[in-house]
Amino acid sequence: MNCNERADLTGSRMLPTTTAADLLAQATGAGEPTAVDELVPTGRLRAAMVVGLAPSAFAAVRDPESGGLRGVPVMLFQALADSLALPLDIVPFLGVGEIELTAGCGMWDVTLLPADDERRRAVTFGAAYHILNCAYLVPAGSPVKRVGDADAPGVRIVGLAGGAALRGSLRASPRATHITVASPDDAVALMHGGSADVIALGRESLRAVASLIEGSRILDGAFFTTTTAVAVPRGRLRAVGLVSAFVEDAKASGLVRRALDELGLPDAPVAPAGAYP
Repeated sequence: MNCNERADLTGSRMLPTTTAADLLAQATGAGEPTAVDELVPTGRLRAAMVVGLAPSAFAAVRDPESGGLRGVPVMLFQALADSLALPLDIVPFLGVGEIELTAGCGMWDVTLLPADDERRRAVTFGAAYHILNCAYLVPAGSPVKRVGDADAPGVRIVGLAGGAALRGSLRASPRATHITVASPDDAVALMHGGSADVIALGRESLRAVASLIEGSRILDGAFFTTTTAVAVPRGRLRAVGLVSAFVEDAKASGLVRRALDELGLPDAPVAPAGAYP
């Protein structure tokens, strides 16, 4: 994927803003470029986020009644934009792999991503706000009864292109055959068609997927655990300091917890104060 090939699901969308808050005052100064200048070179906060089928700590979903986007990234980045007295543009993507691949394209300023070592080549991670447990889902009657059973020849595991869950599964189940898809919808279609034995995703996302596959179940335990964190294009150190301070405040104030709860993820764990990938 190059910088001109991004799938645009909704078009950029500007959300309303309010007055400046403490972060703007702390980040703005005279002389050399400020953290705000580095974070928002266009004067608009462009937040990259996955828009998909399954609600998760880092993906937005479309509200069936209003047609608008809702979710953890929408709430957090609206609050960040409000604190900086800047307009917010949502830049939608089909998957985290697309966000990672476009980090150097100048298309977005900030995002939320599961942390892994491969992703550090494209982005600079800031403070973590969520603990991500990646798990396996299997259909009814599957011989795969526990996580270790998936690591076997002939087992077909489907995961999202560029996703932390897929990368973790490649390490956890190297003897299985891994299939890459663009979205959870594609993974569901493969399992319905009998072309996949296991779906690898974050546990919160799998709960939504399970509701679409009758008789399916999520295996106990996690094959990979990481944190989900705020991130900026690689090397923007002033910017990452600014957004990390915001994330720490959002955890302390309960905003992260409320955002997860409002999306129907009451069991999703919030990362502790001071946690970084």
